[in-house]
Amino acid sequence: MGSGKTTIGKLLAKRAGLQFVDLDLFIENRYHKSIEQLFSEKGESGFREIERRALEEVAGFEDIVISTGGGAPCFFDNMTLMNQRGLTVYLKVSESGLAERLNYMKHNRPLIKDKNEDELKIFISESLGKRELFYNQAKLRLDAEQLLDEEDVDNIVISLIETMKVMHI
Repeated sequence: MGSGKTTIGKLLAKRAGLQFVDLDLFIENRYHKSIEQLFSEKGESGFREIERRALEEVAGFEDIVISTGGGAPCFFDNMTLMNQRGLTVYLKVSESGLAERLNYMKHNRPLIKDKNEDELKIFISESLGKRELFYNQAKLRLDAEQLLDEEDVDNIVISLIETMKVMHI
């Protein structure tokens, strides 16, 4: 959450001539409800089941870049599925960097929308503590701390395209 997955994913897809799918938007369109509504109605476990089914579906598409929600790799065997189907990328950002980014965009994120700054920092620290085990299973780990402008985003996209060429993806 807040690492730049959607921003980088969209540009990567455009530059590489691929389709882009934001998994959360895919789910919202499928269910005609927001992620927040689904969390509220189904609870986190119900949402994660919906997310898993959606991930299985879009992972079967060809010529695609998928941006998942931050929790998606951590449930079921989602990380294994993603690694089997394509190049997985962990955009690594420090806890303080994530706190700064997420504080500005928390209103539309159900897991953090009601947290103050201190609670947000604790949530990020605890979440990364639980999730990094999964994130570190990605085939590629990139430092995304300095995504401050278009040039920074562009540099990461160029690096990803070069990696895809080397890996024949």
